[in-house]
This record gives sequence, C-alpha cells and structure tokens, in this order.
Amino acid sequence: MWLSYGLLTLILAAGMVYSISARKLTVMAALTGAAVAILVFTGAGFTGLAMMTTFFILGSAATSVQSKTKDDLNADQKGGRTTGQVLANAGTAALCGVLILVLPAHADILQLMMAASFASATADTLSSELGMVYGKRFFNIITLKPDTRGLDGVVSAEGTLIGITGSVVIAVVYAIGMGWTTNLIWIIVAGTLGNLTDSVLGAVLERKGLINNNTVNFLNTLMAALFMGVFYIVFN
Repeated sequence: MWLSYGLLTLILAAGMVYSISARKLTVMAALTGAAVAILVFTGAGFTGLAMMTTFFILGSAATSVQSKTKDDLNADQKGGRTTGQVLANAGTAALCGVLILVLPAHADILQLMMAASFASATADTLSSELGMVYGKRFFNIITLKPDTRGLDGVVSAEGTLIGITGSVVIAVVYAIGMGWTTNLIWIIVAGTLGNLTDSVLGAVLERKGLINNNTVNFLNTLMAALFMGVFYIVFN
C-alpha cells in the first residue's frame, strides 16, 4: 500500500513539474490534476492512473499539432489548460473514484464508468484538435449541412474516426489492467456516444451561448459514464 502511494507521489511530482514547465497546465490546474489523479488511483489503481495519463499525453500531443492554425481559430489556449478544463475533462472520473470509496461493492461498474469518461474525453480532444487539421469536409452535426471548421457542433468524418481511435486506446489500456472482456467494446461505444453528445450540445446550446465549453466537456464525459452504466446493467 505505502509503496504504491510512494510510487504515485513520484509519478505525480514528475507530471506536475513537466506540465507546468512545458506550459501544458497552469500551476493551479496541475495541483487540481494531482488531486484528481489521487482519487482516480484510489478508485481504480494504476489502471485508472494509466488511463488518465494516456488521456493527458494524447491530448497534449494533439493540441500541439499545427497549434498556430488552431490559435487562429481560437481553439487552443495559450499558457496552459486551467483548473476548470481539468475538472471538465476528468471531474467525472474523479467522481467515480469517490463513489468507489463510498460504494466498494459497486467498484466493477464504477471503474468501467470511469474508463468510459476517459474514453469520451480522449475522443473529444482528439477529434476536435486533429479533426480541424486533417478534416476535409465539415458539417453541422444537427443539420448535416456544410459548416465552418472550428465552430461548435461542427464535425468531420476524419475527426470522428480519430475520436473513435482515442476511445479504442483508452479501452485497451483498461483491458490491459482489468482484463480482456466484452466490456472493452462497450467502453468504445460509450466513449464515442459521449463524444457525439459533445458535438450535439455544442451545436444546440454552446453556439447560442447558453453553456460554455467546460460545461459541454463535463457533460459529455458524464453521459459516457452513464451510457457505460446502462450497458453494464443490460449486457452483464
């Protein structure tokens, strides 16, 4: 137990130093991320931490791709991601970690819900950041009519496929740590549905200024977790 938390401390310290020095996160965001990571680790061990780390690495890499182009579209925030953005993307996972502590008998379903939330967060980040770079045709997810790249609720086939790949990566990380079962498929499906929910909310609510991007991101991870919960109850 103490050895595990000692290793966790070293990992978090290294991650915080890198995130702040590389301007991936603000100081407060790095501290918040560390707190979230502790909750995730407490609920799902090193598998949970591996999923969170994978999301951070892939998301940071995707954000860096042709960042100048995305700066022009107001899609990338300089100076590092904020506390609000950390909670928006990983808050649902942290909540699952807390619930596992309170309801240990339901750890199996809650760990899957955590995985689905990370799958959705990863899918959303990759599809948004890389879809703007590699997408060829952009359309409104509600009307299915051509629309402007970078606007809320606008997607591309390329970005959507990249997002699904992100969900697959998180599902594989979960399976490596927790076992290869059909739950891997449901994590991918739940993550993809969460990502699509993000686009719908963006088109319907965010574009009208009714909610902001952080709210959209939190809701997409929450919905992915809920989808996974339903899949677990129905198919297990």
